[in-house]
Amino acid sequence: MNAALRLLARQFRSPLVLILVVAAGLSLFLGEWLDAAIILAIVLGSAALGFAQEYRASAALEALRRRLALTARVLRDGRELVIPAASVAPGDVVLLAAGNLIPADGRIVEARDFLVSEASLTGESFPLEKGAGDAAFMGTSVRSGTASVRVEKTGRATAYGAIAARLEAIEQDTEFARGVRGFGFLLLRVMLATVVFVLVMNQLLERPAIESLLFAIALAVGLTPELLPAIVTVTLARGAHDMAGRGVIVRRLEALENLGSIDVLCTDKTGTLTQGALELAGALDARGAASPEVLRLAWLNSRFETGIDNPLDAALVAAGERAGLSDAGAAKVDEIPYDFVRKRLTIVVSEPGAAQHLIITKGAYDTVLAACRGLDATERARLDEFYRRKGEEGYRVLALATKRVARAARYGREDERDMAFAGFLLFVDPPRPDARRAIEDLAALGIRIKVITGDNRHVARHLAAAIGLRRPVVLTGEELRAMRDEALWQRAPRTHLFVEVDPQQKERIVRALQRAGHAVGFLGDGINDAPALHAADVGISVEGAVDVARESADVVLLSRDLEVLRRGVEDGRRTFANTLKYIGIATSSNFGNMMSMALATPLLPFLPLAAKQILLNNFLADLPAVAISTDNVDPARVRRAQRWDLARVRRFMIVFGLVSTVFDLIAFALLLHVFQADERTFQTAWFVLSLLTELAVLLALRTQGRAWRSRPSALLLWSTVAVSGVALALPYFAPLASPFGFVPLSAALLGAVVLIAAAYLLATEAVKLAYFSGSSARAAAAGRARSDT
Repeated sequence: MNAALRLLARQFRSPLVLILVVAAGLSLFLGEWLDAAIILAIVLGSAALGFAQEYRASAALEALRRRLALTARVLRDGRELVIPAASVAPGDVVLLAAGNLIPADGRIVEARDFLVSEASLTGESFPLEKGAGDAAFMGTSVRSGTASVRVEKTGRATAYGAIAARLEAIEQDTEFARGVRGFGFLLLRVMLATVVFVLVMNQLLERPAIESLLFAIALAVGLTPELLPAIVTVTLARGAHDMAGRGVIVRRLEALENLGSIDVLCTDKTGTLTQGALELAGALDARGAASPEVLRLAWLNSRFETGIDNPLDAALVAAGERAGLSDAGAAKVDEIPYDFVRKRLTIVVSEPGAAQHLIITKGAYDTVLAACRGLDATERARLDEFYRRKGEEGYRVLALATKRVARAARYGREDERDMAFAGFLLFVDPPRPDARRAIEDLAALGIRIKVITGDNRHVARHLAAAIGLRRPVVLTGEELRAMRDEALWQRAPRTHLFVEVDPQQKERIVRALQRAGHAVGFLGDGINDAPALHAADVGISVEGAVDVARESADVVLLSRDLEVLRRGVEDGRRTFANTLKYIGIATSSNFGNMMSMALATPLLPFLPLAAKQILLNNFLADLPAVAISTDNVDPARVRRAQRWDLARVRRFMIVFGLVSTVFDLIAFALLLHVFQADERTFQTAWFVLSLLTELAVLLALRTQGRAWRSRPSALLLWSTVAVSGVALALPYFAPLASPFGFVPLSAALLGAVVLIAAAYLLATEAVKLAYFSGSSARAAAAGRARSDT
């Protein structure tokens, strides 16, 4: 219930809505009940529409989001259970492993090599090691190791909950939300200038003060795109709902605009560009020969590993099972978990009849060799050459080392030294069959792929060639560490493969690309992807990602597939394009009509429209606009990224508003000097003409191409036709015409009104083609300049 009330209250936060509410209050104060009723109908209708659409979309999305809800493994009443993280209660013992988000505040009961990132609370990027008796906090994430935590506080009672409560009042706006707010303030300035001008002129002409004030208020309301808050909400909610049906869940509606604006996508290669189904291709000794003993040792290491679930260990366990391996009584003694600095994992086992324990370490080639002894320069060069060659053949290569040590109760990182190099583990992860096509499709949308991987440069180059990235520019993690930020701002946009990077460098790459003027999407699912997901303009994760990555993302893909992401980008661009359509069309037509009336006011012997007629005109013109969320979008607008540009909106409003004003002034002259129209006839004819031109321009400006070649959605088309019928029939329907001061029009006058509307439509079409031709040239030049960077 509280969520529904907050959602309803949100519909009234826009400055545009506040303008309407003030106008309604002034009308009530002046006793103009009909004017006030129309304004309040607009406000309440807009709020109700926005609330209904967003509530319905939110309810539909909630069912899908439940698939992504975090779970926790707990001990409760002596039983191990998997429950929703929100159901964790004081007294539960939560069992944690790498990748988990800690769901509550509590005290650590026991821990093994337990590293926790508390950046969400303290901003400190380096993880802390914690042990029994230390405090654990909700919202922090496990980087490595395991632990059990007895829950003491949950929800708002936690340290994280207290911070969240304070931040609720400081909601972070997206670029789109800031743009809409800036647009509202732009209109406010134009309204104030218009109102002051009209009031001054009417006072100089000695017209009734109350009538002049009501007319000025109506002009201000007439300039306002009243349904903008509802249109934005409806369009975003509809877009999110449609995307959910195609496998893209939008966790924050505002992220839709950013998803449509990205022009760079940073991604790992595993599971996105490759099939993500790793298989062991070989277990080789130090001479490069197949070795059952190397396979057995690697299998023991993976079988007893309890930290991070990963496809490498799964592939080793599966290969061992196919080979019929058995632990033959071996038992795990200890584990030194994997972390992203050492890049290796160690298991200590005891074997039947052995006086010593066996330490088995596997991991990245360089870091495992760094823990080995007894390798002379010749042997090291031979191993390096073998590693390079297998990488260039497309294999992912791990190294294996062992040593036997005197028995001990516990082992630590200091024991990973003076080891003997045992051999190589070769894995294959073929490129996805559709990867090349997906990259080409994203390139057609103006999105360039940046691969960020911890794998070595040889494997990355091999993959790049397989998926069609010709002559890729490569930057290694070592080179990146030695590079100043200013240099990276220049290098990052021109680099295709970031290889051998550590997780802390991912965020730095994202920020460098943003600094170079790009809108960046980051696709990640790992423990250390959270900072980059936060930093990116759109954080994208997948359904099977670790907790911390999924909760950091704006968008979650139900399938780790670039084709799904491509469709999501297209949907985001359609949603944004339809929102901008309403803004551009409503403001230009409203601006043109209101400027016409403001300029004509001192030249006419009466007001061009009564206040209630202006309000009715604006209300009827806006009705078909609700259907813009269903409208078709030009393919050209989907093919390029779009970003909020207040200057462009202002330019569009002025150009097409002035076209409208020119025809309005011509119409005023014809009505006065040709048809000799009296006040009520003038106002009726101008009402019909104004409404018809606003509806005509809706169909013309909804596309940047020729209007007759772009089919509007059925709902938009027929709602526009229906309101056009109302505009033509209204003066002849006395029960409605009389309260608004309308009178029937002669056939000749009505024909002239229709001809003027048709001429206006043709002129608008001609100006539009010229306007967008120039805009396309400017956009192409900007795109070439960005590509050069």
